[in-house]
Amino acid sequence: MSDRDSLLEAGQRNFRREHEADWRELEALLSKIERRSVTALSVDEAMRLPVLYRSALSSLSIARATSLDRALIAYLEPLCTRAYLIVYGVRTRAIDGVLGFFRTSWPGAVRTLWRETLVAVLLLVIGTLVGYFLVQNDPVWFRSFLPDSLGQGRSPSSSTAELSKFIYSGADVKGGWLSLFATTLFMHNSQVSIMCFALGFALGVPTAYLVVQNGLIIGALLAIYAEHGLTWNLVGWLMIHGTTELFAIVLAGAAGFRIGLATAFPGPRRRLAAASDAGRTAATVMIGVVLMLFFAGVLEGVGRQLIQSDVARYAIGTAMLLLWLGYFYLPRREVSDGR
Repeated sequence: MSDRDSLLEAGQRNFRREHEADWRELEALLSKIERRSVTALSVDEAMRLPVLYRSALSSLSIARATSLDRALIAYLEPLCTRAYLIVYGVRTRAIDGVLGFFRTSWPGAVRTLWRETLVAVLLLVIGTLVGYFLVQNDPVWFRSFLPDSLGQGRSPSSSTAELSKFIYSGADVKGGWLSLFATTLFMHNSQVSIMCFALGFALGVPTAYLVVQNGLIIGALLAIYAEHGLTWNLVGWLMIHGTTELFAIVLAGAAGFRIGLATAFPGPRRRLAAASDAGRTAATVMIGVVLMLFFAGVLEGVGRQLIQSDVARYAIGTAMLLLWLGYFYLPRREVSDGR
């Protein structure tokens, strides 16, 4: 062995001897945190942790620069990575992630889509008005807008008694045709919401069509019920779940529009990068939309069939609308960690 190799080996031994105790101490603290949590450390250990991390990082830098033995570098690299994740990383419990989604992520994402949401609301209103006036002037349009699965036997030729029975017969048809209708309508609106989001990449055109189409269905129903003086009754029947379900459809449309706009007008960024960023925001909104649709399904399948009072239906529908508006758009104070 040459004198140079001997000196290098002696230097490696001295380097290890001087710093190994700190490395072992850091490793022990990391293992203690990983087994339990940061709270398992004493005050002195917690203060010692960042000092040991910086010392290990410095040792790794020296080991790389001086080409010390590979075994040492292989030991220090994962040790420093573990320490970095604990010293600077955020260790979040699953429940904290869920609470964070409902507190900030979901409402924050919805607020960023306010322009697209207004466009979706406008398209829904336009579709409703068009459907109403077309069916009112020519009832033949009704079947064009409302498929048999949603019409459930209703038509412009239905009598007042038949239309009224559809609204108020829920209490004595559990598991019957009205339950089937509720399930069918829920599935329909779920599919519309998912398609509104999924087809947004096509410049938002299919999304706009689906939102308008949903409005046409509502308008067609309003037209035939208005002919029999049952507008108030129908709106109450729809509101108990509709303020939640239609809000979900509007948000799904807004999410689709965000992707479509990013695809059509990426700005200075690459088109794929712009669409990817928009997709993350839209996906956050859509996770919440699925939850809204589930909740609307409960209101539709249970509440609307058991609650026969128009006033109660309006009250529940209005309360749900105000709840969603307040949840999404009222300013809120950020909740700090540990409070």
